[in-house]
Amino acid sequence: MQNLDLKKIKKIFFIGIGGIGISALAKMAFAKGIEIAGVNDEESPKTLDPFRDMGVNIFFDNDKEKLQKLPEADVYVYSDAWIYRRSEILQNAKKTGKPVLSYFECLGQFARDYKVIAISGTHGKTTTTAMVAEMLIDAGLDPTVIVGSFVKKFNSNFRKGRSEYLVVEADEYNRHFLNFRPSVAVVTNIEADHLDCYKDLADIQDAFNQFISQSENKIIDYKKYLEKVPKLLIPGEHNRMNGAAALAVADILAIKPEVAQKSLAEFSGTWRRLEKRWKTKDGTIIYDDYAHHPTEIKASLQALRELYPKSKKRITVLFQPHLYSRTKALFDDFAKSFKEADKTLLLPIYFAREDKDASVSSEKLAEAINKEGDHAQAFSSFELAEKYVEALNLGSQDIFVTMGAGEAYKVADKVFGC
Repeated sequence: MQNLDLKKIKKIFFIGIGGIGISALAKMAFAKGIEIAGVNDEESPKTLDPFRDMGVNIFFDNDKEKLQKLPEADVYVYSDAWIYRRSEILQNAKKTGKPVLSYFECLGQFARDYKVIAISGTHGKTTTTAMVAEMLIDAGLDPTVIVGSFVKKFNSNFRKGRSEYLVVEADEYNRHFLNFRPSVAVVTNIEADHLDCYKDLADIQDAFNQFISQSENKIIDYKKYLEKVPKLLIPGEHNRMNGAAALAVADILAIKPEVAQKSLAEFSGTWRRLEKRWKTKDGTIIYDDYAHHPTEIKASLQALRELYPKSKKRITVLFQPHLYSRTKALFDDFAKSFKEADKTLLLPIYFAREDKDASVSSEKLAEAINKEGDHAQAFSSFELAEKYVEALNLGSQDIFVTMGAGEAYKVADKVFGC
């Protein structure tokens, strides 16, 4: 792809501006003095309200008349989901003759002006990115930050810094992370995932090898920093591993160990990463978690059991599988992932960028979970799940966890008023 002359870019139109990643890029562009506007498929207050406060013009997918002719822009940037939605808006953008870039292609262009610290991996990217960002902030290195969640320390998925450093979450999906030439590249772990765009694990490993080859530093095994991780506010061995990776970055950047460890000890997490949301008047504790891969599910439930042993609390999980392809490819692993839960409730599969695949379903997954000796039940709609959860009459002995990359959290919003 030809490099853009960012000095000549006056306006960018974002297609899917409400997405958690692309909205951060839009904020970055705005912070650089570039005029922005965008369209989204639905209302999303968490990501869209900040733009309204900034006076940014937001359209919606059903504004057909307003969007017959797209607002003029120097560049059009889209999120991946809009490719698979076969949106006329994306097609209209391509007809303008102006550059049309994916979120990560555009972010890669912006990243050329920085020393990039890129955090990749099948699991733990968001938390590790946030940990590294907070360490750099606490060390006075004043980084710019792009992360796929809201970091509690600065209550956003974007932070404008004034230094040469850019800390960015680098997603391996569709080889997006190859848009970066990082000064420091982090790989938290590698596992089979995104098998809709990779052939197999070996193909995934090849992509990560290429990503690593594009960085500037020698290879360091971050496990040797595990013993230096202080007691964390967030539970789970997986978070200790994330912390070790963050300490390795701090060492490379010559951040004083005492500063890095203090920052890590005070790290309080991010939005939708085993986030404690609410405690009802009846004493039920409500969590929300983004886990959507079997390894992530097991890690999150094990972390909860560190806090709430089986002898003291019951855990009910409401899980929404993410993508037919992932559910099908990892079906047997999903069936074995809920051992630490007392009850597992399943919403319909969140298909996002895919067409329906009748060979896999939440009902079939519930049957497989039950065959493993656990307790699962599937629901054909959110409304039926809401009625069932209401009828459970959860109390002070209960932990209720909404889980998945989709919209399971909306059930807790409706039933418990989170």
